[in-house]
Order: sequence, then structure tokens, then C-alpha cells
Amino acid sequence: MKQLVKLAGAFLAGIIFAAFAILTAEYWFLHSLTGNPGETVRFLRAMHIIQSNFDGEAESAALLEGSIKGMVAAVNDPFSVYLDKKDFKSLMEATKGSFGGIGIIFGKREDDYVVLSVLKDNPGETAGVRLGDIIISVDGEATKKLNMEQVAAKIRGEKDTEVLLELKNKEGEVRKVRVIRKDIKTPSVAGEILPDTEIGYIRLVMFNENTAADFGKIYKELEDKGMKATLLDLRGNPGGILDDGVAVAGYFVPEGPIVSVIDKDGHKFVENSTLKEIKYPLALLVDGGTASAAEIVTGAVKDTKAGKIFGVKTFGKGSVQGVYYLSKDTAVKITTAKYYTPSGVCIHNIGIEPDEVVELPEDFSEDTQLLAAKNYLSEEIAKLQK
Repeated sequence: MKQLVKLAGAFLAGIIFAAFAILTAEYWFLHSLTGNPGETVRFLRAMHIIQSNFDGEAESAALLEGSIKGMVAAVNDPFSVYLDKKDFKSLMEATKGSFGGIGIIFGKREDDYVVLSVLKDNPGETAGVRLGDIIISVDGEATKKLNMEQVAAKIRGEKDTEVLLELKNKEGEVRKVRVIRKDIKTPSVAGEILPDTEIGYIRLVMFNENTAADFGKIYKELEDKGMKATLLDLRGNPGGILDDGVAVAGYFVPEGPIVSVIDKDGHKFVENSTLKEIKYPLALLVDGGTASAAEIVTGAVKDTKAGKIFGVKTFGKGSVQGVYYLSKDTAVKITTAKYYTPSGVCIHNIGIEPDEVVELPEDFSEDTQLLAAKNYLSEEIAKLQK
């Protein structure tokens, strides 16, 4: 009997020890995840209370989705967002350069979503959407309640369907615009030799996964046609994929740093150019819609004096985002680092001042920015031919 009691006691002690070990392990696991296991327990308790007591549907998946949205929103960064299935699909389509929509590009400035570019011969331009318009609502839903990917997803949609935009122009006048969506194919690069010149004009709409390769082809074509100077138009370019921006900068920026990326822990990664010699005089066109990867190119050209920049101050987005999968069709896009120009300047929320400020006339009767850059390059070519 005594032996049985001893065995029972040992068994009980083993159970208590195992339970203690499990609880200790769980505590340290939660601590490693959050730094505060008490807060994690509080979160789990809130979820349990809702599921147990809410007089309605409270599915675990919906509660977890809401908590993820809340976590990302809590960092208070307009460029960090949760991508649900619809938002994730929208982002993937945009980076591939083909989607159903109206042909506009917008960005966030303070609390407003501002139209940065209206693609030529697309539904947005036809309907009267203009550069600088603030998007107040989409289909009656206020944009202030939405993140950037959600606004984009609401504007995009099936071909031949309608979207209603409420817009405010630079003068503060509010209007509503109905736009019929079409299949938008956005070749990110276009180029030509400007008439009666030896200037190769290259327009970069955005930096998607095809931009670097497409740019290389067009650049070579213009060289074969006798290009003696390059005019790079980055107006209204909202950026995109950093690697493609770096690759384009490598055609113009002399050997050395193009951009430095520094993360929250101070780790620094430098992208360098291997260009031994600048081949042609260069002019850049920029405006308030020139952002992100387009500003990487602009900043590198300005700091290294690889060319002359014309236009007005750029947008000022100097942060880098990473997309992290949560499942095969959901993700979080969060700011992971800031980037710095070759001289060590962070342009976030500041922008880049052009070398020569040139405003566009309100009626856009003449592209004064393009004309100023063209005249500069013509003079540079003439100097080289003396």
C-alpha cells in the first residue's frame, strides 16, 4: 500500500512538474513573440470573451483578420497596410503592369490621396481627372477611412464597369466624376528621338518588374538612332520596385553609390553603380508626383552631378516597404527602412529641389519644363561638337 501511495505521489508530482514546464515554456514563447506575454494573454482573453458572449456571429478567422488590420494600423504609417485577398491581388496586378482600371496614379500626402499622374489616352483623362486632384471618395465611401491599397482596389475593377469619384481640385472646388473602367496596360517605358534634334527622350511612368529590361531595350534603340543626349521624364512617376530604379540609375550615375538603405537596427545596404564614364549629357524632368524609386534616380543624379534636373520639388517618399506573406493570397506591406541619397540625405517628407525650377502654366498650353530641358541639352550637344 505504501508503495502504491509513493507511486501515486510520484505520478502526481510528475504531472505538476510537466504542467509547470509547459506553462513556463508557453510564457517564454509568448515573451519571445511580444516581449509582454501578459498583453498576449489579454488579447486571447478578449477573443474568448467575444466568442463566448457576443450575441451574433464571431468567427475566429474574422476576429483574427480584424486584429491584423488593427496591428498594422497601430503603427500609424500610411505606407504600412494589411493586404487582404482583394488588396493583395490588386498589388500584384499593378506591379505586373496590366489591370482593369481608369489609368491614374495617386499617392498619399498627409491625410489626402492626391492624383500624381493621369495616363494619356486612358479613361481617367477622358473623364476629366486632373493632376493634383484630391480623391475625397470612391463610390460614396470616404477615402479617409481607407488605406492606399484599399483605395486602389476600389478604383480598379472589371472592364466596362463604372466608378464614381468625388474630387477636389487645387482651388478647393469639389466635383463628381463618373469613369468607365477599361483594361489598362501600362508600358512603364516609352522613348523617341525628339524631332529635329539628337536628344533621346525617355518617359518612365512607373517602376514595375519589367521596367529595367524595357528601359535597356529603348535606350539601345535610341543609341542606334544617333542619340547624343538623354532627356529622362520622371514627372508623375510614383516609383515602384526599388531594384528597377537602381538599374535605371546605373545608366547615368558614375561609379559609386546610387542609394543607401538603412533599416531600424542600423544595418546599411548600399547599391552601387559600375558605370565607368558618363556617355551623354542628361536632363531630368520632375514634379510633385515624382516619388520613391523615381526619387532614388533623381537624388543620385543630383548628388553626383550626372545631369541637370528641371521642374518643381518632388513628392518626398524616402521609405522602403517589404511585402510579407501571411498566406498564399494575403500579406502585410510594411515600412522596413529608409533610403539615403549618395550624399547621405534622407528626403522622406522633404522631397528633392530641382537644379532649375520651372513651373508648368495652368492651361498647359506649352510644356515649359520639357522646353527648358531640351534647350539645355541642345546647348550641351553644341559644346561637345565644337
